[in-house]
Amino acid sequence: MERMATPWGEPELGRFPEDPRDRLRAWDAADEYLLRHLADEGVDLSGAVVVVGDRWGALATALARHAPVQISDSFLAQAATRANLERNGAPGAVRLLTTRDAPPVRADVLLVRVPKSLALLEDQLHRLAPAVHPGTVVVGAGMVKEIHTSTLRLFEEVLGPTRTSLAVRKARLIFCAPDPALRPPPDPWPLTYRLPEGIGAMSGRPVVNHAGVFCADRLDIGTRFLLENLPDASRFARIADLGCGNGVVGTAAALAAPDAEVLFLDESFQAVASAEATYRANASDGASGKAEFRAGDAMAAVPPGSLDLVLNNPPFHSHQATTDAAALRMFAGARDALAPGGELWVVGNRHLGYHVRLRRLFGGCTVAASHPKFVLLRAVKRARG
Repeated sequence: MERMATPWGEPELGRFPEDPRDRLRAWDAADEYLLRHLADEGVDLSGAVVVVGDRWGALATALARHAPVQISDSFLAQAATRANLERNGAPGAVRLLTTRDAPPVRADVLLVRVPKSLALLEDQLHRLAPAVHPGTVVVGAGMVKEIHTSTLRLFEEVLGPTRTSLAVRKARLIFCAPDPALRPPPDPWPLTYRLPEGIGAMSGRPVVNHAGVFCADRLDIGTRFLLENLPDASRFARIADLGCGNGVVGTAAALAAPDAEVLFLDESFQAVASAEATYRANASDGASGKAEFRAGDAMAAVPPGSLDLVLNNPPFHSHQATTDAAALRMFAGARDALAPGGELWVVGNRHLGYHVRLRRLFGGCTVAASHPKFVLLRAVKRARG
């Protein structure tokens, strides 16, 4: 844990889940710049304060005395916020909403941490536009590498005239003046398209993507490789699509094993909503088993020994940081959740070296399929392990 110096004190902040090996802080220069600006400019925080995209709850915790509303697409970010509020003596001070919840009806101060996904920013600005009025103070924040001309264009198209600050410690602020006469274009999300042929059970089928889901406008090549080499799902009764994204892998398994129970898991609320929409769009064609859709921290809430097959295309980024922490948590969680003889199938870039981790966890793994860029690995849980 470290303390962040703010105009309202020095809250102790941590990421989630807590890991002593994790050297990444729960805030960055953009968070500090935004908070300092609010204090230096004497921004009135007595009204309805809305915080969007707070990475690990640093902004919400610092502003807890003003009872802000936090809107997040991340289960982990919400969990971090709860933990940070608790450790700083402010449990329950912040109203936590997901990106799938109805947004607040009014925002007097709107603070936006610019997300990695431009689509997610677009969707959230559209959803919040009705809550904004001419007197709303709108301030965005991000590192310089996160703010582009397209970022500013979105603020201008959806809310009103926009300008930026000077860069400070590689961070920048965005100032937007809401224009009540503006008529923004319609929100294009969610997006639906049909998958290509030649990828097994999902060939030519519709997929639904809410804003912010990885590769929302096309099938990424890693997922395609997994779909092309999916194991015979009919051998398994209880299947999980771990890190499900838009749910194409889990839906493919459900179609191939109509009576199986399929669990769709992701830490993104947008992803879980996409997975459910994709499944519903295809389930009438053959999947008759039970499907469950859950946002969470990898396999943390899955009972031990409750699964027979886990399918996984793990992420290797956390916001702008490259890290295998999420993948390792997924692998360890899958091992615990699998019954003896259960299988974990993982697709990943060759250079990530997942085989080393899987051999350590499972006592071995095999290459199920290979590609110049990707490798598909199969690990089996031993009867004792």
